[in-house]
Amino acid sequence: MKVSRRRLLTAVGLAALAGCTSRANPGTGGESATTPASSAEATTITGETVPTAEETLPLPMNAADLEAHAVSGGPSKDGIPSIDNPSFVAAGDVDFLNPTDPVFGVALNGDIKAYPQKILVHHEIVNDRLGDRPVAVTYCPLTGTVQGFERGETTFGVSGRLINNNLIMYDRATEAWWPQMLATAIPGPWNSAPGTTSLREFGLVWTPWERWRSLHPDTQVLSTATGFAKNYGRDPYGSYAPPRGYYANDATLFEPLAEDDRFSRKRVFMGARTADGAVAFDKSTLLAEQTMTGELGTTPVVAVADQRLDTGYIYLNPEERTVTSDGRTVSVGESTYAPDDLPLTSVHTFDAMWVAWYGYYPETNVYA
Repeated sequence: MKVSRRRLLTAVGLAALAGCTSRANPGTGGESATTPASSAEATTITGETVPTAEETLPLPMNAADLEAHAVSGGPSKDGIPSIDNPSFVAAGDVDFLNPTDPVFGVALNGDIKAYPQKILVHHEIVNDRLGDRPVAVTYCPLTGTVQGFERGETTFGVSGRLINNNLIMYDRATEAWWPQMLATAIPGPWNSAPGTTSLREFGLVWTPWERWRSLHPDTQVLSTATGFAKNYGRDPYGSYAPPRGYYANDATLFEPLAEDDRFSRKRVFMGARTADGAVAFDKSTLLAEQTMTGELGTTPVVAVADQRLDTGYIYLNPEERTVTSDGRTVSVGESTYAPDDLPLTSVHTFDAMWVAWYGYYPETNVYA
């Protein structure tokens, strides 16, 4: 029997997925290299229809096997509607956010924007622009991951399928499947031609609204005037502030690809992955210690906290330079820098629940 997100949420004692299981009223640089997928088991993306990275991120198994692990989340294709014509309001005009509500912030290409979690939980994808760059801002509530991608002249939609509890996006130009965390094309029922590639990524910061607004008072904020009839005051999965429901218990709605019981399933890690491997730092430990060191594959890395935004970043540090931090400024040698602007090579970093990170990257180096 197929099990929907609605039925599973009810089974674990959470609210039904009112806005997330039915079709809404219509409204308005990954870094890395070779994937193990064979050319006959992935999806062709041609030209610049979808902007792709120079190198392809690794997959945890071949692409055809990943497709076989896809399950229905309940909604049909586009049953969770992307926001394709977003509107924004100034920070001073926001009356629907509490200080501790999570937002996903980005300052890129001349734009400063915040995307509230309480809106994206109902839509999962916002097709937007940052300056002259078309982008997709994506959020998966079941894995706690928010990621940004360049989208070229196409838009992304929600396929209605999940792998490893994680959103599978599709692009409307080729209809290829893109598991969000992997950022790499796999076959799907609408497009299964040969070839494989990864999307161009950019980072967003998961941070409380009060912290983003304090650091970026000129930010624009995604408006609740989306053109859809949604109750943006209610998260169908629970609440992050304070933690309740799905976000506060250890239950997942679907089986992960792999399990590791060293940490609770929904403990938040800050992860990074390249062709050389994957690394994850416990977020709460990083925020407490300010800096942590580890290895991505065999390359030394340093993670630094950013107390301004309650987040962190991972940098390659092959020369193992001494890095110290007070949480707001970081010293490298005799010079000081903002935590997000060190003179080291940054690696795309994002928050993820442990169960999701380990499911996709079971060979990860982990530091807690």
